[in-house]
Amino acid sequence: MYVCLCKAVTQQQLQQAVADGRNYAEIRETLGVGTDCGCCGQLAKNMVRQHSNAAMVCEYAAAS
Repeated sequence: MYVCLCKAVTQQQLQQAVADGRNYAEIRETLGVGTDCGCCGQLAKNMVRQHSNAAMVCEYAAAS
């Protein structure tokens, strides 16, 4: 499914970028999300935030 029609970025591409550990600025630069109409920018930010939060939970659980 396309998450950015302006730049033809798919959900899979965005998920892979997040899984690779890219932050929003890097994703914006490499994939172009959030640079035209901006509708997909919030989705990308939320995906990065959720991934970051999940990583912190895993690190906390591993340390306990």
